Amino acid sequence: MDFTLPDDVRMLHDLVRRFVRDELVPLEPDVIAREAAGQSSYLTADEQSRVDARARELGLFGLDAPEDIGGSDLPLSALVGVNEELGSTPVFYLLPPDTPNLTVLLQDGTDKQKDKYLPGLMSGALKTAIAVSEPGAGGDPSGMNTKAEKVDGGWRLTGRKIWISNASGADFMIAFAVTGRSDAGRPEVTAFFVDKDTTGLSVERRIPMLAGWSTYEVAFDDCFIADDMVLGQVGQGWVPMQKRLDARRLQVAAWSIGAARRALEMMLDYAPQRVTFGQPLSDRQVVQVWIAEAQTAIHASRLMCQHAAWKLDNGTNASTEVSMVKAYASEMAQTIIDRAMQLHGGMGVSKETPLYLLAENVRLARVYEGPTEVLRWRVARDILKGKFTIN
Repeated sequence: MDFTLPDDVRMLHDLVRRFVRDELVPLEPDVIAREAAGQSSYLTADEQSRVDARARELGLFGLDAPEDIGGSDLPLSALVGVNEELGSTPVFYLLPPDTPNLTVLLQDGTDKQKDKYLPGLMSGALKTAIAVSEPGAGGDPSGMNTKAEKVDGGWRLTGRKIWISNASGADFMIAFAVTGRSDAGRPEVTAFFVDKDTTGLSVERRIPMLAGWSTYEVAFDDCFIADDMVLGQVGQGWVPMQKRLDARRLQVAAWSIGAARRALEMMLDYAPQRVTFGQPLSDRQVVQVWIAEAQTAIHASRLMCQHAAWKLDNGTNASTEVSMVKAYASEMAQTIIDRAMQLHGGMGVSKETPLYLLAENVRLARVYEGPTEVLRWRVARDILKGKFTIN
């Protein structure tokens, strides 16, 4: 078993690390100051434009997009390192196109849908959102109340969604609705592309979140969705959804690894400098244990992430492995960042270092794209039902 990264992938990771160091890390003071003042932590329009231009210049757009549409066609296993680097700063930035929605569009979209959305996704001009969770039901399909009724030439979509990221600026979203019931009475869910100018679609309110993020509540009031805007098969909406979840959960795990690594690096920088009661913190056994455990957990998470990505790249179902690493890595990162904050004392709990924002980002990561408890339940269920073999 060869763990050596190909030269081109290693060079890409080095390039993204320099990009983060040179373009994103210098923005940290301004982002931290805005969030500390109760404002958004997102990049401003000018910052976004400058960073996008530099990323495009470096050839970092379309890393996982097919070569025939101008991408680099890199596998998920190559993107694990890319996302780890992006997660090492609290300055949130996605390299276009957004991997999860690109994944479902490429695998389940029609030629017409690809022609409509791919060019804008590739250029970064189109922004997307995903609308699954509902008030009182979360992402549980059995509690989903949003419905789509078949009409001549399309569907009438009615319902409400909540906790929707990017809804206010999205050019289109992928919305999920109940379109029928199985013989056993379970809801059959269908995925639809919904453009921002669709009549009856409205963004009802902004919901402030941790880390200066925002989500939104969205209403669909008798929205007409044409038949050619169905994503995948009618009643089989969880097929593209699972593919999207696998891609995003893997991405979240890699971001968490990056955040944990940044916290460990800050511990390693600070511990030898800070002297208490005549000894540097690096000589304290508890600090040495924290450092050893942090590196061990980061290493384990990275290997788990790479293995899950490798399985997905080879067309093998890896949903159980993805659930494991997303839950493990986000919880792991929370522990390491918390210890880094403790080691830094008063400075660690101030809003003058990246630690608090890293902590809030990771706290969010423990909930979105599947809470830790749900993912662990799924892993246990798969083991107990024999869907996942322990070797």
